[in-house]
Parts: sequence; structure tokens; C-alpha cells
Amino acid sequence: MSTLIIEGGRPLSGSVAVEGNKNAALPLLAACLLTSDECVLTNMPRISDVEVMARLLLDLGAEVDGIGTTTVRVRCTRLIKDEPDPGLVGRLRGSVLLLGPLLARRGRATLAPPGGDFPARRTISTHLDALVSMGARVADGPGHQLEAPDGLKPTSIYLREASVTGTETALLAAAAAAGVSEIRHAACEPHVAELCEFLAQLGVGVTGIGSTTIRIEGGHKLGAAEHRLWGDYVEAGSWAVVAAVTGGEIEVRGARPEDIEVVAAVLKRLNVACGMHGEVFKVERSRPRAAGRITTGLWPGFPSDLVSLVTVLATQAEGRTLVHDWLYELRLFALEQLSGMSADLFLCDPHRIIVTGPRKLKGRPLDSRDLRSGMALIAAALAADGESRLAPLETVERGYAQIVERLKSLGATVTKEG
Repeated sequence: MSTLIIEGGRPLSGSVAVEGNKNAALPLLAACLLTSDECVLTNMPRISDVEVMARLLLDLGAEVDGIGTTTVRVRCTRLIKDEPDPGLVGRLRGSVLLLGPLLARRGRATLAPPGGDFPARRTISTHLDALVSMGARVADGPGHQLEAPDGLKPTSIYLREASVTGTETALLAAAAAAGVSEIRHAACEPHVAELCEFLAQLGVGVTGIGSTTIRIEGGHKLGAAEHRLWGDYVEAGSWAVVAAVTGGEIEVRGARPEDIEVVAAVLKRLNVACGMHGEVFKVERSRPRAAGRITTGLWPGFPSDLVSLVTVLATQAEGRTLVHDWLYELRLFALEQLSGMSADLFLCDPHRIIVTGPRKLKGRPLDSRDLRSGMALIAAALAADGESRLAPLETVERGYAQIVERLKSLGATVTKEG
């Protein structure tokens, strides 16, 4: 495991370019298994989660070129097995996205418990419900075993929750089911819409893209496709917070204005001077003020993936802010470490935290328990006096490419050890 040593107290300024959306890259790679023709994905994020997913495809029999680069080529003439490597599955929650393509091409799928952040608290029941509604049968055995010997069938399904990966699982399965399927209470996040557009390029009939009701005409022979991933708005928002919390300024390139709008709206409520200038998202030096209340929501609500970072920003804002993450609970628990940095926090319950600022933070050892709070703690350490040591850095590298090099390019004094 690696440790990031951070000397805080310096404003970070400069320019960064975000790569493709991590949350789109994983379902797009899974979608490549639906066709035997070559798929080319460009602007791929060079992160460890993408590498794990690519290696899962290799394990299943696909040819994958360009792992670790921004251009990945996938060709899957045949799948040689229906059980992805359990060791790799245990590192990646997104491995659940392989179930639909495996059922479509092999008639069965066996998946070990997926890993990722908080695996014990995040179920895949919505995914399984969708697959069962399309004719899959749950078999007895360890992990998740499903069978669809007669193929997947079109269906009309109302998802029990607007789960992003649950919607994507249903989309991937419906693409292989001959006929028209309808998914209601679907997630509307940009990466779900991006998967829909990629499936359409492959030859799937898709309508209702970006809405809560998606209709899929599946079962056609699918062909080749080439797609450039949309920029990662969560990464863009992360760099914006890093600049704002340290009293710096930044230009972020690569994110779509319509995605950044959701992020910028909350940053502006915290009195952060920011906005799109052409294709560039600019954050200027600001004096943050409390926002009263910030609540996460389903898209186009404020994304839960940024709630940890906004909580850190609130520690440097004048006044009191209530941060309410109604989607998840463990993100806020991970931020209890901020109290050890002298932040003024009051954890009301697993979903709500009151932050009073500004408080001068102090460096200390930090534990990166999950991807997003890990990046938030890096931001806190950059704003703090003294040295902090965050480990394991690999947790953050799952979603942020070249994190050490990018921090240094913005003026941070950081060292990777181990």
C-alpha cells in the first residue's frame, strides 16, 4: 500500500483536464461484450477501476488492447466462461454489470460478491430483480448464480429504486432480449444516458434517453461502435473544491457545461466564484460562506459522489452548513477524521452533518476508507497546517488518474511513499 504525504497550507492554482467519466467507462466496457465486432472507446480514464474491468473482460475471453491508455479497443468473438475471476470481482462493484452480457451470450452467469466501497452495505437486489423479470432464474450456490437457458425475454419493469448500476444492468440485459422492454423509475444520470447512446451505436433501439422511462428494442445483431467518453463532472468538481478550499484558482477542461451546471450551483451557494467560460470551468479565489443546507438528490440533484468534498469546503466557509446525504450514510462517517483535524462537526445521524466554519485544520494521519471521502481528505490536508499522511492512496487512484502528478502541477507539496 502507498501513502501520500501532504504538506498543507498552500493555495493550489493552475489548469487540469479531466478524462472520461469513470461511471460511464465501466458499463461501456461491459456493453462491448454484447457484440462480436470491435468497439473503440476513447478519452478513457486511466484509473485502476477501469484496468480491473478491462482485465475482467480479458479473463472472459475478450481481446482488449490499450489498457492503461486513453484509447481502449475491445473485440469479443466468443466468451470462454460464465464466471468472472472472483479476485477481480471482489475489487470492483461495477463487475455486477457483466451479468446481463453473460446471460445473453452464455445463458448463465456466476458472480462472486462484488467489491468496491462499502460492499457489505450495498446490495444488488435491484439488478437481480431486473434480470429475473427478463427470464433469468436464480440458482442455488455461493455468490450470485443465474441461468437463462432459453435466452432473455423483453419485459416492462418498475425499478424498486432509481439505482444507476441497476438501470444499467437492466439496459444491458434488455439490449439482448428480442422485443421491446420498458424500464420505469430509471436513473437519469449522464452516464446512464451515455450508455444508452452507445447501445444505440451498436444497433439497439433506444428511446427516452435521459428520462425516467427508457424503451429498448433489443435482440438485433449488434455491430461495431466507436465512442469518445464525456468528461467526468465529478472529477471536475473535485478539482474545483481543491482550489476553493485552499484559496486558489483553477481552470478545468473537458467536462460538459450541462453536467457542470449541477456542481456549480452548489459551489455558488457556498460563495465560490465559478462558472463556465466557453469549454473551461473556472474557479476564482473566493471567501466561502455557509450555504445553510446542502442536500444530495437523484439527477439532476447534487451528486452524492461530491458530498464529502463539499463537506470539507464547508469547514472553510463562514457560518454553519447542514449537509444532508439522503442517498448514502457511510460517506459522512468516513469524514469523522476531520474532527481530529480540528474541524467543527456535529454528526446528527448517518445522513446529516452540521459543519461550522471557518476552522483552521491541522495535519494528521488519515485513512482513505472509500474513493470519494479519500479525495475529500486530500483536499482537507491541502488546506491544513502541517503534514498529513493519507493511506492507502490506491483507494483514491481507483477514480483519479495521475493524482500525484496533477497535484504537483497545481503547486501542491506531495510525495508518494511505498
